[in-house]
Amino acid sequence: MLTATKTLSGLMGLCVGDALGVPVEFISREKLAQSPVTKMLGYGTWNQPPGTWSDDSSLTFCLAESLCRGYSIDAIAHAFWRWYKSAYWTPRGEVFGIGENTYAVMMRLNQGVPPLEAGGISEMSNGNGSLMRILPMAYCYQMLAFEELITRVHQVSCITHAHVRSQMACGIYISIAVELLKGAKPQEGYLRGLENIQKVYQTDEFLLEMPHFERIFSGEIAKLPIAEINSGGYVIDTLEASLWCLLNSSNYAEAVLKAVNLGGHTDTTAAVTGGFAGIYYGVEGIPQQWFKQVARKQDIINLAHRLAAAVGY
Repeated sequence: MLTATKTLSGLMGLCVGDALGVPVEFISREKLAQSPVTKMLGYGTWNQPPGTWSDDSSLTFCLAESLCRGYSIDAIAHAFWRWYKSAYWTPRGEVFGIGENTYAVMMRLNQGVPPLEAGGISEMSNGNGSLMRILPMAYCYQMLAFEELITRVHQVSCITHAHVRSQMACGIYISIAVELLKGAKPQEGYLRGLENIQKVYQTDEFLLEMPHFERIFSGEIAKLPIAEINSGGYVIDTLEASLWCLLNSSNYAEAVLKAVNLGGHTDTTAAVTGGFAGIYYGVEGIPQQWFKQVARKQDIINLAHRLAAAVGY
């Protein structure tokens, strides 16, 4: 039986990574190589104080908050709408940096489009916007059969990103996160997670997408040189980068700083990496200075406790 510390480790791990990346979002890898991020900064790209997290964490917390009352796709979508409309679960009462796809989805939800039909289904709709917020679903693993868990993960992705590729990226991420929650070390969790999810992805709609995940399913993503790791907004790039950072690090700080200093979508790469690393290294592995600087720290702690109680930890 796990404790609320596990829920806090993942949520705070994701949030701290996000906050580290916010001030340097869209800055190139080359520029960051000259002046790498080594601590929690402020202002920069979005002119926000240190410890400010982005929509990555906001939507993660919206999902976690909704799961505290059980699983309802309508309730999750409504929480996302509240974030957009009323700055619900924002760090400082304002929404910033909303992407075009997410904005379009919010408009569709407001027009009454059912949540499972709101997300983009085109090839161009495979940004990292559902992967960045999917982590809370991992905490439901003890309550559900694995296939049912992954079905729900796909549904939650579909609210904003309904293409099968985005659904699969979320499924792979959650499958690996579950193994880390069970106590596996990163490389072991990576390989077990792949083995488990591969059993689910045997139908044609998934098999057609498998070539896009070839580098991940090779089991050797960690061996790629950094020059072959992309850190833009494409969902597979973000998943690959997060695994690469996790598997090539020996502590939480190293993992998330690697992610930030890849450049590009720094907040999301570090958030997705931070979810993995937070679970594995624990909340005690997050540098205390960073932990203290995070906006709404106590609210996040309280949310982690409510989520733990709801999923039976």
